[in-house]
Amino acid sequence: MSRVLIVDDNTTNLTLFRHLLKKIDGVESICFDQPLKALEWCADNEPDLVLLDYMMPEMDGLEFIEHFRKIKEYKDIPIVVITADTENEVRHRALNLGAYDFLNKPIDKTEFLARLRNLLVLRESQIALANRADWLAKEVKKATAELRSREKEMILRLSKAAEHRDPETGQHLIRMANYSRLIARELNLSEEQQELILEAAPMHDIGKVATPDAILLKQGRLTEDEFAVIKQHAISGYNILADSESTLIRAAAVMALSHHEKFDGSGYPRGLKGDAIPLYGRIVAVADVFDALTSIRPYKKAWSLNDACQFLRDQTGSHFDPLCIEAFFKAWNDILVIYERYQEDENIQIHQF
Repeated sequence: MSRVLIVDDNTTNLTLFRHLLKKIDGVESICFDQPLKALEWCADNEPDLVLLDYMMPEMDGLEFIEHFRKIKEYKDIPIVVITADTENEVRHRALNLGAYDFLNKPIDKTEFLARLRNLLVLRESQIALANRADWLAKEVKKATAELRSREKEMILRLSKAAEHRDPETGQHLIRMANYSRLIARELNLSEEQQELILEAAPMHDIGKVATPDAILLKQGRLTEDEFAVIKQHAISGYNILADSESTLIRAAAVMALSHHEKFDGSGYPRGLKGDAIPLYGRIVAVADVFDALTSIRPYKKAWSLNDACQFLRDQTGSHFDPLCIEAFFKAWNDILVIYERYQEDENIQIHQF
């Protein structure tokens, strides 16, 4: 059912227009002899077409159009101005304000019905197009979600592969990913960036799949040459992930390459310093080291939370970005939630707490 709003201070005209509109199937007439009352109705109700008198004592038709176009999303609803005024200036002003068409008094009934039928068909097309656009947007969102889900699955599987070859097992991925997201939150990164960091961080050590077992799993102290091989995992991880069309994979590539850089320039593989280190790498560095310190490894006991926190503070400005450390401790209560919730087990899934 199409709704035609009729605004005219002359009740005789309202009766005539209502009668004529009965000749058009599927049309409901809503009539007002006071423009302000009509605008009040429009605040909560959406017409499909407005039939509007120009000369009215309370508010003329041009003023009505100006107010009407400011309500909700009414910029495309057809408006027909009925007037005995043939001045071009009035018509030009009405068109500039958003009128679609004009009818002159006295009304020609045949012309009246033809013009309104055409405009109602136009309105139906507008609505159909808007509905189509909404449907397409939902389909695009659905397809994007499916692609993102496959990306996340690939990250999880590749991350598991790296974890199975590394003494850092269990819930390490969950904890450090969530720690990273919390740091990003306190740095006032957008929700989208926080989610991106949460999902990409588990791939920071993917390059370890290219490290020989004899070196990766060695429990004793590494030689200088062996440590040089270990350091190659940052480059290997980047090479595995680089040049992807996926924003998520590209972010993971940045983390893989830069999470062992140190704020004072003494890190690897490129010896970057300060803000030259990508922010994602600086964030992951804090999260990864904290979790490594507070986790049991075959070659060490877990550090206490106090000792690990003191290490972060001591290394602020040398190993770690001071802003990232500040953000980490701002989120301390939530850090503890992650630390306590995700203990070691074999069910590795990347969840936001």
